[in-house]
Amino acid sequence: MTETPTTTPQPVASDEFRTLMSEFPTGVSVVTTHDLAGRPWGMTCTALCSLSASPPALLVCLRAESPTLAALLESGTFAVNLLHGEARSTAELFASGDADRFDRLPWSPGPGGPHLVRQTHAIADCGVSRTADGGTHTVVFGEVVGVTTTPERSPLLYGRRSYGTWPEA
Repeated sequence: MTETPTTTPQPVASDEFRTLMSEFPTGVSVVTTHDLAGRPWGMTCTALCSLSASPPALLVCLRAESPTLAALLESGTFAVNLLHGEARSTAELFASGDADRFDRLPWSPGPGGPHLVRQTHAIADCGVSRTADGGTHTVVFGEVVGVTTTPERSPLLYGRRSYGTWPEA
């Protein structure tokens, strides 16, 4: 017979949770958008996953205080730029918060947001279908309306607090 616990489990500390998640390697993306004045915004994001093939949908989790999130919600569109293995500096730039990040590398306008074509192996253009509160982050559900791929480039990965690339077969 299994006994029911008499106390409610308490969440682990934030640093312990971060250590756990560092053990889960993931791809690296830069989520981009524009505000209503046309100004580009973007941030590095590893909290991304597919949601549904029909309709084609994904979700990204963005820091609730992020100006990129505010612009994304204003415009209702965004692009997910999946970085290739040689784009570590781009991941670091868009994680830095530097105001001039779009002046420091080439980009082109896309239907969802700026495309970082030289730094990516794939790009998804999305429309915001809904959002959900995720505590310190907002979960953004995106309907994928366009896809661009460059399969000869290997993905940039992040895990154990370091960058790497997909090993060649």
